[in-house]
Order: sequence, then structure tokens, then C-alpha cells
Amino acid sequence: MDNRLSESADAESFTWLISNFVDDVPGVEHAIVVSSDGLLLTSSRDFPEQYAEQLAAIASGMHSLALGGAKMFGKGECEQLIVRMQRGHLFVMSISDGSCLAVLSAPNADMKVVAYQMTKLVESAGHALTPQLRSQLRGVVSP
Repeated sequence: MDNRLSESADAESFTWLISNFVDDVPGVEHAIVVSSDGLLLTSSRDFPEQYAEQLAAIASGMHSLALGGAKMFGKGECEQLIVRMQRGHLFVMSISDGSCLAVLSAPNADMKVVAYQMTKLVESAGHALTPQLRSQLRGVVSP
């Protein structure tokens, strides 16, 4: 029983990290973490689940295409994608083993700051995204 409580606490802590990233980085509106198979693992607070699921599908597809293109042309690993839109940006960054972090930002967000803070988050918390934690997060998102 204690092990399940600890596992649940790990999933909550990881979700808390993602929500705090949104709160702490100026211009960031929403963030999600997507598994290598395109499933939403967690999303920031106040991001409606239906939109988080749709963003997960978009980010997963873009990430997969970028990884395939980088491999095809011998350009190494794909580290980050940035899509500039009229009313904001979409950043997608590799975490580990095919999973990724996707971030939506406001149009006035400093893209360098957002990218830097994403890199820091992935470097500091990416190792925590173990197979066990991914399984726990899937259970939290889709009970």
C-alpha cells in the first residue's frame, strides 16, 4: 500500500513540475508531456483535457516526423521544434526514449527564454520519466 502512495506522489510531483513551469516562465500558457506512442501523460493546470489530448496528437506527430527527417538526412537527433503562429508559438522538445514536452506560448513570449527554460526542465526532470512513472501518469490521465 505504501508503494502505491509513493507512486501516486511521484506522478503528482511530476505534474506539479509541469504546472509550475507554466506559472514561472513568462509568456508560457500551457504545457504537456507526451509519451513516445502519442499518449498524453500530463498537462499543466487549467488546460482542458480535450485540448491537451489534441495537442498531444499534434506534438507526437510533429516530433515523429522531425525525428524521421533528422535520421533520413543524417543530421543527428532532433532536439527541438518551434512553430511560429500569428498568435503564439508551439515548442516541442525531446525528453527521452521518444517522449516529448510540448509548450504553447503567447506571441510576445521571449522564445529564447522559453527554449532555455524548457531545456532546463528536461535536463533536471527528464530522468524522472521512467517507465514506472509513465505508467502511473497514464493511469492518472485516463483512469
